[in-house]
Amino acid sequence: MPKSKLDEVDHQILDILINNTRVPFTDISKKLLISAGTVHVRVKKMEDAGIIKGSSLNLDYEKLGYSFIAYVGIFLEKNSATQQALKDIEKIPYVTVAHITTGKFNVFCKVRAKDTKHAKDIIFMIDDIPGVLRTETMISLEESINDKKRLMHSIFNEL
Repeated sequence: MPKSKLDEVDHQILDILINNTRVPFTDISKKLLISAGTVHVRVKKMEDAGIIKGSSLNLDYEKLGYSFIAYVGIFLEKNSATQQALKDIEKIPYVTVAHITTGKFNVFCKVRAKDTKHAKDIIFMIDDIPGVLRTETMISLEESINDKKRLMHSIFNEL
């Protein structure tokens, strides 16, 4: 897929939205000294091009009682079991991310849990999925970096 052409105004709009997706277009237009209609048209253009894919909500999982994070590497009996295993993994709401990977694991998942007992129950659910040979778990002690903005600026500099 070819890279989309974004200009400096598009970059500035994305820069504002990446900090807060709920900023009204009128606020963006005032900050950038352009019309709200221009902001709307440019955001729509970026949505249509697939650059902007929805918007997200950042939750404080600790305040919600889900501060325990584990990463689970999944070994499958056969590579051909991957798609069905992913369908089964997707049924477990506590698995928030899953990647098909090369190397040691067939699938690598991020799990959010209440505590170690809850994490154990989730890992056992994964272990019970047909085709799963075994799992290997790593516990996150702290999420130290979670910054999409630095990557976004790096990408802009390459364009």
